[in-house]
Amino acid sequence: MSDKFRVLIAGGGVAGLEATLALKELAGDRVRMTVLAPNEEFVYRPLAVREPFSYGTARRYPLAPIVGDAGAELRAGELARVDRATRTVHTADGAALGYDALLLAPGARVTTRYKHAVTVDDRRMDEALRGLIQDVEDGYLKRIAFVSPGRMAWPLPLYELALMSAARAFDAGVELSVTLVTPEELPLVVFGGEVSAAVRELLAEARVEFVPSAHAEVPASGEVIIQPGERRMHVDRVVALPELYGPSVRGVPLGEYGFLPTDSFLRVPDCGPVFAAGDATEFPVKHGGLGAQQADVAAESIAALAGAPIEPTRFRPTIEGMLLTGGKPLHITAHITGGRGSSAQARVADAGERPKIAARYLTPALEAREGQLARAG
Repeated sequence: MSDKFRVLIAGGGVAGLEATLALKELAGDRVRMTVLAPNEEFVYRPLAVREPFSYGTARRYPLAPIVGDAGAELRAGELARVDRATRTVHTADGAALGYDALLLAPGARVTTRYKHAVTVDDRRMDEALRGLIQDVEDGYLKRIAFVSPGRMAWPLPLYELALMSAARAFDAGVELSVTLVTPEELPLVVFGGEVSAAVRELLAEARVEFVPSAHAEVPASGEVIIQPGERRMHVDRVVALPELYGPSVRGVPLGEYGFLPTDSFLRVPDCGPVFAAGDATEFPVKHGGLGAQQADVAAESIAALAGAPIEPTRFRPTIEGMLLTGGKPLHITAHITGGRGSSAQARVADAGERPKIAARYLTPALEAREGQLARAG
């Protein structure tokens, strides 16, 4: 029986994989890691928005080699509940897994807010939107509204889809009216004022109408009601972001909408050695890069519990993203304070630069795997 410190990581997304790789680096042989995940593949979602425009599919990576390279065991299954008293996780299929430290990174639940709209879901972006883009190119659609609900998942894809749709219509020589409706008071306000100004200029150049500080309802197909003012729009198609809800993990404290509360070290309060990272947490901005940063902070704390000579640091989020526009993409970064960006920058991306998740350990691991595949091919 191994006397190594047992770490259980629930989740096979960005946060879960980043934490696994970080712990290999920080704790080494001090830990015995198990990754519990319902998925067999990791999908590189920043590129999923390109799929409907025939720019290729998002990259997919088998989980097993990534987890195996980190010296961890991969267990197929879905988290059901946590028994804090016995430090045991129970899975949906009845298995029981013990832990000395637990990282909860199961992600969030994606729900459809408007039944009369096409909902953006990066898990099946091509399936949901390729027909719409084809109709734009063929001139069948004249008016599209892109709508954010009151509780946004992550606004960047909606801006990308609006800008790329406008660019595709222009390239096809067809007239298309594009409107973007959002509760944000400024474009991509989470990044701060400088980025907002740059994005507003992009929207104006693309002739995308921007409707800020708006609450939208879609009572029927092709109809959008915007408050305040009860403005009514009639369009050919409505594309909307989903709403996110927390995973509502049984056995641990839950915050609003089922998300997991955490302190600045990503520990779940009053739960002993239980941590959380990624979209499952209460942190208001949902983004892969931020999930990776949370995972790094949690991994430091877990490594210290395992006896590694490390002083854990606090979560100080910096967000980095790439806004795809249909032309030259915009690279944007910001330090996040109080859910809003400060010290933000925006610049046109270098030629050949592509969107990627800024993860300290996962990004180089994926790049190395791509290199292996390229050499093998």
